[in-house]
Amino acid sequence: MLWASALSQQTTLRAALSECAASVRATMGDAAPDLAVVFASSEYASDYADLPAMVADLLGEQALTLGCSGGGIIGGGAEVEQEPAVSLTVASLPGVNVKPIRLEGDALPDLDAAPDSWHEAVGVDPADEPQFVLLVDPMSFPAQNLLLGMDYAFPRAAKIGGLASAAQGARQNGLFLGRDYHDSGAVGVALSGNIIVETVVAQGCRPIGQPMHITKSDRNFLVELDGQQPLNVLRSLFQQSGQRDRDLMQHSLFLGVVMDALIDRPEQGDFLIRNVMGMDQRSGVLAIGEMLKEGQLVQFHLRDADTSAEDLTAVLERYAVDNRENPAHGALLFSCLGRGKYLYGKSNHDTEVFHDKVGAAVPLGGFFCNGEIGPVSGATFLHGYTSSFGIFRPRI
Repeated sequence: MLWASALSQQTTLRAALSECAASVRATMGDAAPDLAVVFASSEYASDYADLPAMVADLLGEQALTLGCSGGGIIGGGAEVEQEPAVSLTVASLPGVNVKPIRLEGDALPDLDAAPDSWHEAVGVDPADEPQFVLLVDPMSFPAQNLLLGMDYAFPRAAKIGGLASAAQGARQNGLFLGRDYHDSGAVGVALSGNIIVETVVAQGCRPIGQPMHITKSDRNFLVELDGQQPLNVLRSLFQQSGQRDRDLMQHSLFLGVVMDALIDRPEQGDFLIRNVMGMDQRSGVLAIGEMLKEGQLVQFHLRDADTSAEDLTAVLERYAVDNRENPAHGALLFSCLGRGKYLYGKSNHDTEVFHDKVGAAVPLGGFFCNGEIGPVSGATFLHGYTSSFGIFRPRI
């Protein structure tokens, strides 16, 4: 297995792809690419329809193209935001079956449909033990329904990806699969055979206070925590906090929900982070951006640049320690538009931390998304303000 990644800011799409292709070919040598993952910023939108054919001409027909438009582009160890950029990440994958996936929203099975319906819709047999990379147009496709159905039909499969982000209107994003261009729906690949896809999801928050159990809830309304009004719990936390945390509680407060009922001492990475959307001063009830269940373990969280950096470092260090004997061969990063320079005040933060903790020589490509796909405690979610990594290595 061999990976390579490159980024170009050439004026035209053809010139940018040609520069990327020359760079990755120099790294790959005689190894023929089986997968080509490409992301392009909106400055090249007029040529999106021609992009798949350009990649095929440059790399050969044997490489399956997968990609989409992005509001920021990642490749070759760099992050480029609000400027023209194209990234190309290629992989030679001996012993790996690369199967394309193409979906439209009106063709998705109902959420109560049997797993076989999802297997047929996706065109993938679970007996192949597939791993998935998924790219979705958020304007035309119900991403959350897709993730629910995929988890139901392929419960043991890793699923990673993001929502296209170069446009704000219908049919303005680009999706690329094989030699085809699409302006709606979802595309992806199922990878099976001699490949493992590890996932690392950095949600950018740190916990405050202590974990508590939900003792009463109503849909997404948090009514009681350990028998107390949630607002009273927050008031107590506010009184005990320093000025920095008090300031963050005014505008960057979140609830972390432990999705695995077997975890009683949660660590960073065990929480699903969701927005605190509102609060009722009279009842003390909080509205949360997630359906809640009584008995769940939760903890309040805060987010800013420092906490995001600390969280990213912690989860990547844990990955590096756990996989010391299994080095990564390549990786894809799906990062939120709200991270990058907007959050950290400088470029390349997340890529630099990745290369520092996982390996300076690991090729890394990706894009800044309008929503990030990644697992928490065995279930796949659509995130915000998150960096989701897919890290690839051979099975044997």
